[in-house]
Amino acid sequence: MKSVPWGSDLWAVANRHADRVAVRDLAGEIRYAELFRKAAALAQALRQSGVATGEPVATFFRNGIAAVYAHYGVMLSGAADVPINPALSGADVRTCLEIAKARRVVTSRHLAPLFAREGIEVVCAEDVGEADFARDDFPPLPADALARVVFTSGTTGLPKGAAHDQEARWIANILLRASLPHAPRPASRVLLMTPFAHGSSLMTMAYHGGGATVTLHDGVDAQIVLPLIARGEVDEIFAPPTVLSKLVDAAGEKSYPGLKTIFCGTAVLPPTLYQRARRVFGAVVRVTYGKSEVFNPITVLEAHETDAWYTENEMDADACVGWTAPGVEIMVRTEDGRTAAPGEPGEVLIRARHLMRGYLRTDGFEPLPADGFHDTGDLGYFDRHGRLHLTGRIAEMIKTGGYKVSPEEVERALAPAVAPSTIAALGIPSEYWGQIIIVAVERPRPGWLERIEQAARALTGYKRPRAFIALDDLPRNGIGKIRRASIRDYVNENYRLADGPHPRLEPRAHPVAGP
Repeated sequence: MKSVPWGSDLWAVANRHADRVAVRDLAGEIRYAELFRKAAALAQALRQSGVATGEPVATFFRNGIAAVYAHYGVMLSGAADVPINPALSGADVRTCLEIAKARRVVTSRHLAPLFAREGIEVVCAEDVGEADFARDDFPPLPADALARVVFTSGTTGLPKGAAHDQEARWIANILLRASLPHAPRPASRVLLMTPFAHGSSLMTMAYHGGGATVTLHDGVDAQIVLPLIARGEVDEIFAPPTVLSKLVDAAGEKSYPGLKTIFCGTAVLPPTLYQRARRVFGAVVRVTYGKSEVFNPITVLEAHETDAWYTENEMDADACVGWTAPGVEIMVRTEDGRTAAPGEPGEVLIRARHLMRGYLRTDGFEPLPADGFHDTGDLGYFDRHGRLHLTGRIAEMIKTGGYKVSPEEVERALAPAVAPSTIAALGIPSEYWGQIIIVAVERPRPGWLERIEQAARALTGYKRPRAFIALDDLPRNGIGKIRRASIRDYVNENYRLADGPHPRLEPRAHPVAGP
């Protein structure tokens, strides 16, 4: 039987870089030797408690040192890591535990009371101490054993658990390291601010393979991050558009050169935001396309390629996410089931050796199709150069007056009129039109309505929004993706639609709080 030698791999990392700083957070730092002694102690504690190979064990942490050694400890124990984002609601956390059938949760002492209910055994990471990390204590694991369950963002429904086996996890780790623009080395310093339950854990492991120092912040505090960059204390950062926008807003007119790479993914990078980020940080933004269903990038647009795309196309640049990453196959399928020609849109499908086995749902396990392709639900096309462009989500397409309209297309056209505000386009039900398009604008500046209405006149008639609303904050999930469904609920609660050929929104008498 094939096996994966995590014990041997991590033992080499721990000993080779023993005295180097492995992780920093706002409370302190930890060196590789100590980090892996804590991980070994947790792994032994889990095995002594009866945890079996492949058994789901949930981890629940804010970003910090404990999240890292808990991640490695569960891995070494042979259990299947089920990372749960602490930004989720209590109901969503319970749903994740039920879907994964996790009977144990490893968490921090101050978060443990959240799981004080029958049927859940809580292990506090701070209570397990340290143990010698001996390579032979952690033999290779079966390659087909369940290794990790990663929950989708749930922006269009209940979360689903993408189930990955040990072989896929090992392959993905190697490919992620191989695809990085700068090979991790002991002098490398990367800053991660997004939840450890998602991409930050994968980036941490990739950089630790080269002996780098990973700095973890629990969220984005630009007043701390920008001085770090100015002092040259980090080389690279992961900043999806929501994070990047906060940093650029806080930078104002100042520039912060010196970063080698800004990793940007999880959502579309608007042209307006790219141009502002380039002025502040330089041409260092690297775009990737990723999913919970595949650990490493699906596509990559390196920093110089990103700069060329957005410079050449300026405000007309759509979401080009680059060329297919190593080990991944991508197919774009049209509505009639054909493989799309270059420039022809369709649904994006992916296949890879390190793709998930299938989904865990509330009603059981759903394996991948026999051909091994995963229907992403994303819409896109390949250009003549072979680059993938994303145009929207099937579930979020707006059907109005017999036409299909992508929210991203409307947003890209209107965003320059209200920059630097973020906007979100969505459809609400209309008996006359099927749906009408509305646009929500986050913290708009004075005069915004006149500017955006003027920009909308340039759109084809059926693509024009019928109403615009201002919100203090656009609702987002734990990884920063906008929740259009929450905006729709807010609109339905606070407005009534005067339907017909010329629909309009009318405020209700008793508005409720923002989404």
